[in-house]
Amino acid sequence: MSKYRATGSQGSAEPGSGGKVMRNKLDLTDQESLDEAETEQLLKLYEVVFASLSENQPLNTALLKHWHHRWLGNIYDWAGEERQVNLEKNGFPFAAAGQLPKLLSKLDREWLSKLTPCNEMNREEAIHAIAQIHVELILIHPFREGNGRIARLLSDAMAYQAGLGLLNYDDWNQNKEAYIQAIHAGVDCDYEPMVERVRQAVET
Repeated sequence: MSKYRATGSQGSAEPGSGGKVMRNKLDLTDQESLDEAETEQLLKLYEVVFASLSENQPLNTALLKHWHHRWLGNIYDWAGEERQVNLEKNGFPFAAAGQLPKLLSKLDREWLSKLTPCNEMNREEAIHAIAQIHVELILIHPFREGNGRIARLLSDAMAYQAGLGLLNYDDWNQNKEAYIQAIHAGVDCDYEPMVERVRQAVET
């Protein structure tokens, strides 16, 4: 049904989609139309976020949930909520759903509260902070859908607060295997591969 294998109640499909499209409020039964709806709403979310984001605004998981709900609330019933299903991609399992409250609390306590906002960091400090938090958030994968895009929005917010502007993700899109390997390296707390990916996103 999805690019992610999922189990549990949030894995239900839209009636009439042949089990290939997630249940949604728009009654869309083809993936292309659903993707277009998500993209349209994401563009609106970016406009809202960067119209109001200040350089000293703290970033936390409550804000991520707010962003997620504002983005996908018109499309999915569970927008803004922690996922209730286990997810894996290409055999790589993300954090178990039952561990999410503990892991998100840790993300707030040990990462976001210490490394954001980035307004007083120099360029290299900000790049390292963005890389570390991006990896940790992706490994947690707190939402049923849209984790990568919320993680990029958070990276953009951090870069914006550091005075680096929004990131250019061409390198990440063109070198997906390197990006995936950088995420996997983070399982062992090796953030250097992702630091390089973020550096490319800042420089290009």
